Amino acid sequence: MARIIGAIATSHTPTIGYALDTNKQNEVDWSPIFTAYEPLKTWLADKQPDAAIIIYNDHITSFFFDHYSPFALGIDELYHVADEGGGKRNLPPITGHAELSRHIAYSLSADDFDISLFRDKPLDHGCFSPISVLMPHAVHGWPLKIVPLQVGVLQFPLPSARRCYKLGQALRRAVESYPENLKVVIFATGGLSHQVHGERCGFNNTEWDSRFMDLIENDPEILADMTLAEYATLGGMEGAEVIMWLIMRGALSAKINCTSRNYYLPSMTGIATAIYENHADIQNDVSIARHYAKMTEQLAGIEVLPGTYPYDLERSAKGYRVNKFLHSLTNEDVRRDFLDNEADILAKADLTDEERRLVATRDWRGLIHHGAIFFVLEKLGAVSGISNLHIYAAMKNLALEEFLKTRNAPVLYSVSGK
Repeated sequence: MARIIGAIATSHTPTIGYALDTNKQNEVDWSPIFTAYEPLKTWLADKQPDAAIIIYNDHITSFFFDHYSPFALGIDELYHVADEGGGKRNLPPITGHAELSRHIAYSLSADDFDISLFRDKPLDHGCFSPISVLMPHAVHGWPLKIVPLQVGVLQFPLPSARRCYKLGQALRRAVESYPENLKVVIFATGGLSHQVHGERCGFNNTEWDSRFMDLIENDPEILADMTLAEYATLGGMEGAEVIMWLIMRGALSAKINCTSRNYYLPSMTGIATAIYENHADIQNDVSIARHYAKMTEQLAGIEVLPGTYPYDLERSAKGYRVNKFLHSLTNEDVRRDFLDNEADILAKADLTDEERRLVATRDWRGLIHHGAIFFVLEKLGAVSGISNLHIYAAMKNLALEEFLKTRNAPVLYSVSGK
């Protein structure tokens, strides 16, 4: 079974990444930042975790208000650094632990967290600013795989502090029910006190920052009961993002040991670091087995349905390339190019040879078996002038005329607008 070996809490201000990239480690105003990170770097090097769950918020870089979720879990195999307006930082992409991510998604769903999932999104300073200081990454890439958990803390309604705490408790169940032996560390990022907008811009509260760090260690229930307005009052409107620390805290044991703690306020944001280790590392095998059974109960018995392929996360991952390609046909320019020169478009597409063959031959049933979802097949059908009924007949390995005999009315239709 996987286990959580501890947690790291850290601010994620872009100040940290900027200071690293401009070699300010030894300058008097900047060196306290890097000094504070030394115990964390040593701890990570000593513990050598296999995976890190990084709790962060995106700063309207990869996520926008056209689709803004309270909690979004990354399920990708690779995460690139985002361009936040001034060019990308010179950092290599970091590998995602996709298998653990998918397991967490199933587990959180079983615990009634309707979490959104993402791929193909680069990560901004909320993630990369602290980890670029904490882990080596220059030559051989990063020393561990990550599971990014993006928390929507910029547009109300936000998840409450209590909801974040409960998510952390569910996250612990998710990790501990993962069947592979993994050492997992939780990264909580964000804060501390700051406000970056309006006439209150520049607000800090060092007394509250100290009190918050005392409570996160010793009495998180008080923090979980606080309202977002209370967090904003004490720590600034943007400083309310520290509710993300409660996700980390909920994933740990009731009693924890804080083995390192630092705080520094150079400019706009209180920069804090801490290491937390579980007071007791005891896993309840019976509880874990019960939770794993709960995770799988919704699809229990589905395998007896012939010719039925639930579109689960494993199937989604397998078919992602071909689904993404076929989904692009909803773009009029892409459609036009595809109709003008299909062979050339397919040759240049990010597809395997087998996927190219399945698309080129309109092997509808083969595409389903490969991991395509039907609703991109009907888009390919519409582009190709093939009705949905033709596709349905192919699924049954019947001629169209034979399949139509099984319908109440022998009608043809598709999703084509023309």
